Amino acid sequence: MTELANMKCEACRADAPKVTDAELIRMIPDWGVQVRDGIMQLERVYKFKNFRQAMAFSNKLADLAEEEFHHPGILTEWGKVTVTWWSHSIKGLHRNDFIMAAKTDQLLD
Repeated sequence: MTELANMKCEACRADAPKVTDAELIRMIPDWGVQVRDGIMQLERVYKFKNFRQAMAFSNKLADLAEEEFHHPGILTEWGKVTVTWWSHSIKGLHRNDFIMAAKTDQLLD
């Protein structure tokens, strides 16, 4: 996972190839692949002791997303945050999504 977390996102064009590499999925074992409306997405639920901690995590994630110019779906609730990564421009998964999933995990450190 550290290898992915050390990478930077690249600009993703509409004709960029979608990721089908199972090796990348193995590099982020706490993430699952969901298919919504035919679009593959990475998703993970993070648990926290209270809403304040969940919100703090969401804010750190928002800052990271802005730095990388790649933005997830974030659902913040009492005691948990659901994060979903996918590339809107290609309607699927790009290497950037795996990079960002690994970087998101590092926010817990």
